[in-house]
Amino acid sequence: MEDKTIMAQEVKEKEIETIRNRKPRMAICYDFDKTLSPDDMQTFTLIPSFNIDKNSFWEETGKLAHDNLMDNNLAWMYQLIKHSTFRDKSIKKEYFQAIGKDVKLYKGVDKWFDRINDYAEKQGIILEHYIISSGLKEIIEGSMIADKFKRIYASSYYYSSDGVAVWPAQAVNYTNKTQFIFRIAKGIFEEYDETVNDSMPESNLYIPYENIVYIGDSATDIPCMRLVKSKGGFSIGVYDLEKDMRQKVYQLFNDGRINYYAPADYSSRSELMQYVKKIVDTVAAKEKMKTEQMILNVDAALFGAIKAMERMSSLANEKTPKKMKRDLESTIKEMKDLLSGNIE
Repeated sequence: MEDKTIMAQEVKEKEIETIRNRKPRMAICYDFDKTLSPDDMQTFTLIPSFNIDKNSFWEETGKLAHDNLMDNNLAWMYQLIKHSTFRDKSIKKEYFQAIGKDVKLYKGVDKWFDRINDYAEKQGIILEHYIISSGLKEIIEGSMIADKFKRIYASSYYYSSDGVAVWPAQAVNYTNKTQFIFRIAKGIFEEYDETVNDSMPESNLYIPYENIVYIGDSATDIPCMRLVKSKGGFSIGVYDLEKDMRQKVYQLFNDGRINYYAPADYSSRSELMQYVKKIVDTVAAKEKMKTEQMILNVDAALFGAIKAMERMSSLANEKTPKKMKRDLESTIKEMKDLLSGNIE
């Protein structure tokens, strides 16, 4: 009996040690165009590479979408394939990725991820980065920061056996962007996996919603901003520092869509860096409190189990086998020996 109690105590202590050593996760989700890059990847890099007038292209795309009740993203992706066929210029993944190398980034973006990861690690937080963009995934994959992201969720093409883009495989718009917040929180990352719609207890989440940050620049980010903020996370609006056009972020802030707004400056001493560090500090403090609550729950849950078994024991009568009564009483005693402090 004594050996069993010692072993149970060791198991309990190991469980508490595991809880105390846990490493909480946090995620920062980014739009891409006008958030990490000052340019619109389609307008400023992709379309000009086909020698297409960008204004004419978007006018045609808008008309196609309007006349056919078509999603705007599907419309421009279709138009691009049509123009490539007309010009006898096959578009392959490598072509898009090569364009991605020329995508401009805002100040400090290239070093942002390592800096903020190091800061989070010092606070005991594992920080992960995700892209949720209506832009083209293949172009983002070609950018110099592609390897900084755990996942890149963006529009993409289906390719033939020859590697030529033939049809949209994924079209991400401002409303279906929100599914990726749920995927990240639940750890159900594959776009085809419909189990993302299944209910999941908060305790089972891969990343708690309150540990998610969303950074975007415009009204197309509102569904994600609102979702993250409503779930206890943090949403940040950014604007181009050189143009200094703040109407969008002012409106987003007044409408309660975002917690903070700042210039799209990702350098070490920027406002954005200071805000995100404060958020990391907040998440770290909450997670430390959560850790202590989880440790307290070890004894509290054991106490609850004891009370439940005592109620069960009180229901025993003369018809209850004596061995069952003895086993129940013995188990209750062992549990009480395991419990910290006195309860009688």
